[in-house]
Amino acid sequence: MRARSPEAKQQRTEDLLDAAARLAADLGGVRHLTLAAVTEAAGLHPSAVRRYFASKEELLLELAERGWEEWRDVVAARLERPLAGEAPTRGELTPAETAETIASTLASMPLFCDLLTHVPLSLEGDVDLERARRFKTRAFAAYDEIVELLTGTMAVEQLHELIAAALAMTANFWQLSHPTASLAELYRQEPRWGHVALEFEPKLTRLLQATARGLQA
Repeated sequence: MRARSPEAKQQRTEDLLDAAARLAADLGGVRHLTLAAVTEAAGLHPSAVRRYFASKEELLLELAERGWEEWRDVVAARLERPLAGEAPTRGELTPAETAETIASTLASMPLFCDLLTHVPLSLEGDVDLERARRFKTRAFAAYDEIVELLTGTMAVEQLHELIAAALAMTANFWQLSHPTASLAELYRQEPRWGHVALEFEPKLTRLLQATARGLQA
């Protein structure tokens, strides 16, 4: 049945996004999603999804857009709690603590980490101009707030570079640390290649801390 009211339409939209997030977790990543599977999981008619999202790319870009805002909120919440032992308050983070905050908050958001690979690869380039504009507007607004939250002993320009490094590392490391079943079997058979399937958060933390120290040196 078609949603008649704005409220009902919004609920259908949320149902589709929730279904996509669940399926991505179950299937091992957003690359395995199809609109047909998402629609079925949301309990809608196969033709219904096109009333809410023009393509799979548009649906996933919506998840990425929300991911940026969620990351901002997670960083804000994290800075109200101890980081490691006696952590400094917001505005007093050392470079190493800043890097740890970035790495640990990203690691707490598996779907967003996965999407960071696909946004520049296909998602933002495969939607129409106005949808891409909306994504960039909201993502950059969240990004600016994250920079403001993290500003402390590192200068703003250093934070820009550190976050850029974090996003690039995350986009690559997340995929490497979550190999497909066939690759996992290959690494089991060929242990000398198994180091490729790295531990995501420890590797990201170490390299970001080294980057942060280097940027401030």
